[in-house]
Amino acid sequence: MELIDICPLPQWEDLENDIFNRFHFQGSVFNPEGIRITQVKNWSNRLCPAIKSTEKGQSYICSVAHMNMNAMVRNSREPAVEECDAGFTKVVVPIYVDDEFLGVAGGCGLILEGDELDSFAVTKIAGLPEDKVETLSQDLATISQDRLDEAVTFIQDQVAQRIAAYRETTAGR
Repeated sequence: MELIDICPLPQWEDLENDIFNRFHFQGSVFNPEGIRITQVKNWSNRLCPAIKSTEKGQSYICSVAHMNMNAMVRNSREPAVEECDAGFTKVVVPIYVDDEFLGVAGGCGLILEGDELDSFAVTKIAGLPEDKVETLSQDLATISQDRLDEAVTFIQDQVAQRIAAYRETTAGR
């Protein structure tokens, strides 16, 4: 079973856009291997696209954080909230149908209130010039813990609704 068996791709894209519109997280849905299933680009800040545009940034900041969190939620079956090495908050909610892990939904790209961007790590790991990191990080958005909790609940509810709708349509089969 795959995520598109639960609902069509446009409904997963809608979820990504809803996560962005409600919480300003870059919403994303990934398959079990950690590959995004859509092409939606809803950046939460100007720095993340620059980080992801470098091989080292994508591999050693973005992918490492995602793969670690993917494994965490796959094992725990519970949402996870962590920071990537750049200091951005990342939310990951597992998607299970019965005992089958189909992937995750979540978002990233905001700084938790009271935390800071690790511009040194971004410069060293992604290989971006310090002045570019400084320029691109001037207007980083933050999120409160309460709002972060709301985002986790929203994503969980949206995933549960999609699974419930899938079960309704397949109940008589």
